[in-house]
Amino acid sequence: MTYDEGVIKFSAQHRKVELSHRRFGEVASRLVAWRGILLQTGLVGQDPNRYGGAGYGNVSARVGAPSSSRGERPFLVSGTQTGGLECVNMDDFALVRRYSIVQNSVESEGLIQPSSEAMTHGAIYDLGSHIRFVYHGHCPVIWKQAKPMGIPVTDPGIPYGTPEMAREMARLYQESTLPQTRVLAMGGHEDGIIVFGKTPDEAGALMVQTLATAYTRICSEGGGQLCVTGPG
Repeated sequence: MTYDEGVIKFSAQHRKVELSHRRFGEVASRLVAWRGILLQTGLVGQDPNRYGGAGYGNVSARVGAPSSSRGERPFLVSGTQTGGLECVNMDDFALVRRYSIVQNSVESEGLIQPSSEAMTHGAIYDLGSHIRFVYHGHCPVIWKQAKPMGIPVTDPGIPYGTPEMAREMARLYQESTLPQTRVLAMGGHEDGIIVFGKTPDEAGALMVQTLATAYTRICSEGGGQLCVTGPG
């Protein structure tokens, strides 16, 4: 299989400037904390034996007013190819100011370009003003059991980071249980899982709970035995 993990597929208009610690420091610290947990559980990271060795996983938080128009809901998101970093700080995040699904473009700023999944994050924030945090991880244990677990799954023919994937978010939100589950699997993005919530802890707890449920299913099917050989 050919992997293109971490490849930015949208038109990126990026301004390289230092982000304000005074304005974004607090929310960034919450993202860093949960990213650390996702890193320890293998949902974020970098492995030479997976995805062509590219870093994977990202986290984001809305920083604008709830009343902002779709496509203009600014959010702080981890930078491209930062998945493998053990420690991150403010310089490893980008601020996405605007994004257009129609034009397949993202306007951002920061010392690093935003994650290649920035368009998908924006599409999820467009689903509702109550959504304030989005976490994207990679987990084969959850991904392979998504349908049996009742997790909505995107069309396998739609790749990540594209306008089609952004539209798929809206379709799932309208046609599936996504508004209730707040977790989805990316059918065309191997092992890709996304959760969202109103608070950083709500989104993070949902990801960890989903991981625990997936392992519980494996344990039950294996007669109570479970051998974990590595993260994810």
